Amino acid sequence: MMSAANTHDSPGRFFSIKDVTNETSLSKSVIYARMRENRFPKPRPIGGGRVVWLERDIEAWKQQVLSASSPP
Repeated sequence: MMSAANTHDSPGRFFSIKDVTNETSLSKSVIYARMRENRFPKPRPIGGGRVVWLERDIEAWKQQVLSASSPP
């Protein structure tokens, strides 16, 4: 059984670019443009030339977007 602390520290699942586009409804080109502007989480290298996004990074970005767009 995982404790709350372990759950909070967990990166969650690894997302591929396809997963990220499905999760955010953004196109690949928009994701990469926003990464260049530091407005979207960057992927993490996992070896073998592969990169992944961490689920917690994508979830944090979604919360930030929702907070910024919430009506007063």
